[in-house]
Amino acid sequence: MGTDEDALICDLAETYGIYNYRQLPADRVAVFVYGLRDDSRIKMAMADTTLPLNTMLQAGILDRLSILIWQQTEDAQTGKNRPASIVDLLTGNAQEPETVSFASGKEFEETRNKILKGVEADGD
Repeated sequence: MGTDEDALICDLAETYGIYNYRQLPADRVAVFVYGLRDDSRIKMAMADTTLPLNTMLQAGILDRLSILIWQQTEDAQTGKNRPASIVDLLTGNAQEPETVSFASGKEFEETRNKILKGVEADGD
């Protein structure tokens, strides 16, 4: 109840039609709460998650399938257009591609030359 009483009230009302759990003995309420689905509001709040496990598993399966398909393309051989991770998007861990800007053409050329020299040094 201390985690999210509103979620508890909603879950008890939705699942059991209990609108005032305070009228019931505490041990009876505990039994009802124990019987709630794993994706109920209160159980997800207690687990500190916003998405049901089933959703995360399905997103993970889709991510793996997308990578397997992408690996069969020409883009994969050059590392381009890698599919975005659905799990990362759902959990807020998606990373934006790094954007680099230059103040002048000269600055671009200098950076380009440094990168190319580093690649040549690694290839030796």
